[in-house]
Amino acid sequence: MSPALLQPVLFGGLFMGVLSALPIISIGNCCCLWIMGGGVVTSYLTQHAKTDPIQLGEGAFGGLLAGVLGAVVYAIVSVPVSLVTAPIQRGLLEGWMNSAADVPPEARETLEWFSENSGVLGVLFGFILMLVVGMVFTTLGGLLGALIFRSSPPVAPPAPPPPPASTL
Repeated sequence: MSPALLQPVLFGGLFMGVLSALPIISIGNCCCLWIMGGGVVTSYLTQHAKTDPIQLGEGAFGGLLAGVLGAVVYAIVSVPVSLVTAPIQRGLLEGWMNSAADVPPEARETLEWFSENSGVLGVLFGFILMLVVGMVFTTLGGLLGALIFRSSPPVAPPAPPPPPASTL
């Protein structure tokens, strides 16, 4: 990876990973907003650092790398978020199960098992899902960003006029 691509990939991955891991803000990912946004941010920053137009392949590759980094950032940020929100989620689930008398015993046991074991499994499942989905949609976001933010190539200065013809 070229050093010129490192900073855009870092910012694109941080954008995707942090916003995808935050509890209420992550709702934007129901339509892959933050994931595709990570690719778009990567393409924007890549084009901003260059004078010549960004190629579509550069945008796609930068988006792909941002997706991989974003999945790692997501896993790291989601651990403390899960530690804070797990008791709240567990309380809501227990309250719902106590008030719902018509829940079958098998479903109740399954929900209790997920409630007790959701920490590590949830982060691992989230990482794998974010890695797969992130690699696809940040690549598309990188392509989209390359198309949107692509600068026009520098125009060559006009040729000087020809010297006047001699009239001898």
